Amino acid sequence: MSLFVPIGLVWYGRKKGWLSWKAFGVGALIFLVFSQVLEKALHIAVLEPGRPALKGTDSVWLFVLYAALAAGVFEEIGRYVGFRWLLKRHREYGDGLSFGLGHGGAEAVLLGVLGAVNVMVLSILIQSGAFDKTIAPSLPVGQAELIKKQVLHTPFAMYVLGGLERLFALAVHTALSLVVLLGVRKRQFRYVVYAILIHAAMDVLPALYQAKVVTNVWAVEAVLLIWAVAAVSFICRIKPAFEQGGEKR
Repeated sequence: MSLFVPIGLVWYGRKKGWLSWKAFGVGALIFLVFSQVLEKALHIAVLEPGRPALKGTDSVWLFVLYAALAAGVFEEIGRYVGFRWLLKRHREYGDGLSFGLGHGGAEAVLLGVLGAVNVMVLSILIQSGAFDKTIAPSLPVGQAELIKKQVLHTPFAMYVLGGLERLFALAVHTALSLVVLLGVRKRQFRYVVYAILIHAAMDVLPALYQAKVVTNVWAVEAVLLIWAVAAVSFICRIKPAFEQGGEKR
């Protein structure tokens, strides 16, 4: 799901004529720089290693506030930078779709595909006995058993759910890319603020789940599905806004 759905959407975009390789590439680059480098650097600076808490406080709500805002601020500002300075001649509806596909597709591959490969490799090593001989001795006491337990006893449905979550995120990334692009076209930064707030609102429930305030993963995924459906509806309905008049100069 994390690999072939984005590839299928790229094929569909080329067939329909809206795919922009430059916008797609910039979207992927922005995700890597702003989410995986800058945001992760801030996480290292302010989060307690190995547990969902901010350094210096055990407040769950401060952690949830930080977790909800961090991704929204970094990724939406990243989209703004991409459209404002790197895609000055690529600001049509198809460019917004392509940027979102590059951004969400890169996330799907990095988190979904590489995560799946990692689990499969660990599973093979564990079942062959190689894990206990080569990897386990280098890990802290108890961590090796925890990894084995997670890999061998996680229900297959949870992995499928992880793939679906990446598709939900892909839909939302594309919708928010169009929101930010519309703001750039109109020269109104408030659209970026809207995107940050929407992104943060979507991340509140996953942050609560990470902090173990919410424990029902199916409820979390059901809400994310609602966000994805709303995102797809927005993507379809916003197209006329890009066709009515040109970009403000």
